[in-house]
Amino acid sequence: MTAKRILIAGYGQLGRPLGETLIEAGHTVFGLRRRGVKPDAGVVSIQADLRNTEALHTVLPRDLDCVYIILTPDQRDEAGYRAAYLEALGNLLSALRRSDNARARVVFVSSTAVYGQTDGRWVDELSPTQPTRFNGACLLKAEQLVAEHTGDAVRVRFGGIYGPGREALIARVKEAKPCQTNPVRYTNRIHSDDCVGLLAHVGDLPDPPKVIIGVDDNPCPQCEVMDWLATALGVERPPRQSGGLAGRRCDNARLKASGYRLKFPSFEHGYQSVLADPRCKL
Repeated sequence: MTAKRILIAGYGQLGRPLGETLIEAGHTVFGLRRRGVKPDAGVVSIQADLRNTEALHTVLPRDLDCVYIILTPDQRDEAGYRAAYLEALGNLLSALRRSDNARARVVFVSSTAVYGQTDGRWVDELSPTQPTRFNGACLLKAEQLVAEHTGDAVRVRFGGIYGPGREALIARVKEAKPCQTNPVRYTNRIHSDDCVGLLAHVGDLPDPPKVIIGVDDNPCPQCEVMDWLATALGVERPPRQSGGLAGRRCDNARLKASGYRLKFPSFEHGYQSVLADPRCKL
């Protein structure tokens, strides 16, 4: 293994465990956040605002081999998404070009929200991307910016991420919120540990795919997942509701062909681990 110099831009909920994984593999890791944070062992901490091009240029390390871009909007509206995924991302890519990092591999965390299919059909990396909501539209524009990077550029489209600290569906079941059954609403998910594993994997591949969907093996109806959780939690099954869209089912064949093996191939495996984790707030 050749040790690499790696920047994680967005050193947060996914970035920190990714940094730990990369440090354990022998790489030099720089963790960039807008707000100061106590540095983790072995990680070089960088405080910078991605929206400040000039300041960013002065703090970026040189001779990077790989840059992970894991952005989170400050607010979940169109303005917040544009600020994070267009303005901040554009500044970072520009700064990489100006700091002798134009050939560094970029791995960008995107989302299956870039797809607009809502009739339950299967989609893969070759399916049309015609998002119907602002979040997917901003992410798709961000992907296009990343695709113009002069080095390798990988766009990882994650489904719904769950795991310790990401327990929204568990809370929904405990609060007796309904699930959609007519039409059946399909859902796609991936455990946060597999997000970290897949990111480390594609960062190290000699010839990575330009786009890869990050989901587990079991896209399935929303009610199936919530019923399972209700049984595991010892609460009533969620009530049913009609109306709404059917969603889509995401194919992870390219993920498997890349050589990555999921730690949690289904929601049963993943949520068993979450429910047993002492960090899970039940």
